[in-house]
Formats: sequence, C-alpha cells, structure tokens
Amino acid sequence: MGGETSKRKLILAVIQGDDYAETVDDLNRNGFFATLLSSTGGFLKKRSMTLMIGVEEHRMQTVLDILKQCAGRRQQTTYSNLSMSAGGPHPSIPMVPVQMNVGGVVVFILDLEDMQKY
Repeated sequence: MGGETSKRKLILAVIQGDDYAETVDDLNRNGFFATLLSSTGGFLKKRSMTLMIGVEEHRMQTVLDILKQCAGRRQQTTYSNLSMSAGGPHPSIPMVPVQMNVGGVVVFILDLEDMQKY
C-alpha cells in the first residue's frame, strides 16, 4: 500500500446562514477546514452559506455527522402572540410557545481528483 494515495472527497454543504458560525467552529475543532461561499436559494430566497470541504474519504462520515448535528433540521421553541387582530400583536394576549422547524443542510459529495495547498 505504500504507493497508494488516499481517496479524497469534496463536500459542498448548503446550510442556513444562521447555522454557519457554529458549524465552521465545530469543523475546525475537529481538524477540518471549510471555504465559505455566500449563497441565496430555496423557495423563500433565504440567505444561506455553502461550505466547500475537502476531506479524505475515511474521515468523511465525521464531517457529515458535524453537519447534521450543527446545521441539520431540528425543532426550536419560539414565543408568538397569536392575536388575529388586524392591528398586529395585542399586549393583553399572552405569548405562547410555538414549535418551529429550523435549520437544514443539503450535502453534495463529489470525487476529488486532486487537492493542493500552497
């Protein structure tokens, strides 16, 4: 096995803009580096970030686990005033907890012919 080179993958991960800081921090703590590209897309045209991550194939699952944990779809509790009045929120109606789906990551995995750092 002395002459073989390890296989590499290029991971393109599109995440919500609010999730990128924690995701990149966690990747860096685990020895991975990402190039960030600002992007926009999806039905609501929300701001997103696309991470470009070059990784050896045998470490790819670790990157995928970090992406899922930090940027994956999850439920979050927020508080909302459910007033139906035309004037907007009414101060006498209390705020109630509402479960919302947040996050989400789309991952593209490509074979990487070569990766060089200078």
